[in-house]
Amino acid sequence: MATSSSSEYEITRLRLPSTLSRRVVRQLLTERAEHDGWELDRMRVYPNGRRVVTLRRKIIRATKTPVLLTGAPFGRLGRA
Repeated sequence: MATSSSSEYEITRLRLPSTLSRRVVRQLLTERAEHDGWELDRMRVYPNGRRVVTLRRKIIRATKTPVLLTGAPFGRLGRA
C-alpha cells in the first residue's frame, strides 16, 4: 500500500508474459478498471515483450455518522 499526499491507494502489480497480445492486455486492464475500480498507474514493456503493470485504486474508509437525537423515544421514530 502506498500513500500519496492527501489520498491513500491500494497498489497491485501484474506480470504479463510476452505471449499476450496488446488486445488481450487491453481487455484485461479494461475489465479490472470497470469491475474492480483499478486505474493504470504505470506500465513497463521490456525488450523481450514482457509487461509489468502497476494498478492502483483509492482506499475509501468508512466514517461513522453522528446520530441525530430528536427527543422522541426510540420505539416511536418514523411511526405515526
